[in-house]
Amino acid sequence: MTEADFLRYIGAFNANDFEGFGQFYAEDVVFELGSMKRIVGREAILDFYREVAAHIDEEVVPLGVLVGPNNLAMYCRTTFKTRVDWPDFEIWPTKAGDTRVVETIAWYEHDGARFTHIRGGRFKP
Repeated sequence: MTEADFLRYIGAFNANDFEGFGQFYAEDVVFELGSMKRIVGREAILDFYREVAAHIDEEVVPLGVLVGPNNLAMYCRTTFKTRVDWPDFEIWPTKAGDTRVVETIAWYEHDGARFTHIRGGRFKP
């Protein structure tokens, strides 16, 4: 996987192109949002993000990307703008009009073409 491949993934993610960014996930991919949530499987991750997109506009802006032979790291700023109230969202309760900006580091393990394990950790707010 190259940096250009990864940036295509981020572009598809930001466009809510589920088929586009979903092609980057192995069928049995594991996705960990810190200690808050663990999702196993491509379809489960896509279902999670479909539900997020029904309530929240999310934009990921890579601030730094490092690519290794079997892994990739990204430092990014993500903006969440809530369109529809979601008081029982398991990550944080939110309501229409809320905006949240966070910075995270994400670690991606890949098999050369698809992500097999993704770990994300937020460090600003």
